[in-house]
Amino acid sequence: MFNKIASLALFTFITLPVFSAEVSSTAKLTADYAVQTYQKSMVASLAELVKYNTLAIDGVSANDNPEHIAFKAELKKQAEDLGFDYTDDGYVVVIGLGESTERLGIITHGDVQPVNPKKWQKSPFELDTTSEPGKLIARGTEDDKGPISTALFAMKAIKDKNITLDKRIELYVYMAEESDWGPLEAYIKTHTLPQINITIDAEYPVVTAEKGYGTIKIAFNKNKYTGLDAYLSEFSGGFFGSQIPEDAKAVIENADLSLLQQLMDKAREYQGVSFDLELKGNTLTITALGKSAHSSKPEEGLNAIPFLAGLLSQTRWPSNGAGTLVNFINDNIGLGLEGKKFGNIAYSDDFMGPMTVSPTVIKQLKNNIELNINIRRPRGKSAQQLTEEINHVIATWKLTNMADITELEHYIGDPFIQNDAPHIGTLLAVFSHFTGIKDAKPIAIGGGTNSRLFPNAVSFGPSMPNANYTGHSEHEFITMKQFVLNLKMYTAALVEMAAAKTQ
Repeated sequence: MFNKIASLALFTFITLPVFSAEVSSTAKLTADYAVQTYQKSMVASLAELVKYNTLAIDGVSANDNPEHIAFKAELKKQAEDLGFDYTDDGYVVVIGLGESTERLGIITHGDVQPVNPKKWQKSPFELDTTSEPGKLIARGTEDDKGPISTALFAMKAIKDKNITLDKRIELYVYMAEESDWGPLEAYIKTHTLPQINITIDAEYPVVTAEKGYGTIKIAFNKNKYTGLDAYLSEFSGGFFGSQIPEDAKAVIENADLSLLQQLMDKAREYQGVSFDLELKGNTLTITALGKSAHSSKPEEGLNAIPFLAGLLSQTRWPSNGAGTLVNFINDNIGLGLEGKKFGNIAYSDDFMGPMTVSPTVIKQLKNNIELNINIRRPRGKSAQQLTEEINHVIATWKLTNMADITELEHYIGDPFIQNDAPHIGTLLAVFSHFTGIKDAKPIAIGGGTNSRLFPNAVSFGPSMPNANYTGHSEHEFITMKQFVLNLKMYTAALVEMAAAKTQ
């Protein structure tokens, strides 16, 4: 589940159907059959798919990436073994069931985000079913290889039951959702897309709005410090832009026991984040350990970068690069999640919620330190207004502090709203029936999915309301209970949306 807005999809205009808000007996029986028949097969499918580290490699096309090639070969084998047709268009794989000219699309992706193997009990590319009983742990289990396996066996149950389809079902697997939407935009320009679509890369009940993804970039130029006072020689943290970082590190030179004791006392004030402080000679090294999360849900993590900066906030650090960076974070970000210290950029929408502002990556370059701040933007402000407000904060702080910093080019993505998809009511009915949660309503999320590129698309799972989303974290999993529930709901939803109405 990633980020950026792109061009509108090409599709044939038709009169869209009105779907039922009741769950049919056929849908219920087929969902029960899927769960009774294919739980073990679904887990086995997932175990094969997570073996491949389908991370984007800079400068290497997905078409030339050995892990991507091997993953697609496994996907082809599974699809053909289940009796589906398979089309490989490079970055886009389509797995199909049925022959109708009208089509229902299921939108997923096969690529994954980076991973730190040291933080996993077993290899993140081996399905771990034993470390924590009841959980299926591996990179991609929730985002998005688990949903792919679920969709395959939902389609298989429909095929087994010989259900007559008035819409061909097509499972789309895009191989660069986490890194580059360009190849998908190019694909869309030359292919006609399904008229009705669901994305299974987000949350339940139904997602009809997504915040816009953005990045604020600032370079803190390195300057040699020659004074006798304590100064920061290093400040680092973060792994990739759409992850709330759980690790950060600071190195202080000219430190002494008094400073060590002061920082140890302050460290006890923080809840959830742990600090390790080690003084060797006059060098004090501090590491912070928080909790990683998807950056669209910063409230579910503990961001080590601002917490470590906060630990150091009692001192105004010399402006040598690392010190400038820490001063900036403390002045303009702090421990809040909504940018309320960052000038006037904070705002909120009644449905989409507040803007979130999270430092996610600090890049150590030869002449400067680059801070990347991830933002998730609801409707309510134009990109131009937001850019001007960001520029004002940085320029004012630079002048006030005589800081040697450079404002880099920011990216401000647009929010997405989908209110007119005709199958929203059907999806809500399926969700309510199988979960027992009544009066389910559409929701907005902070993340961005490929829904915005497909006609009449909304997101449907795989994460439950009020459950932490583990994709992009260093502890990604899906529970077996949720895996089975998803199979029920996806099977029923596909029956309701694609089966001939005489059934």
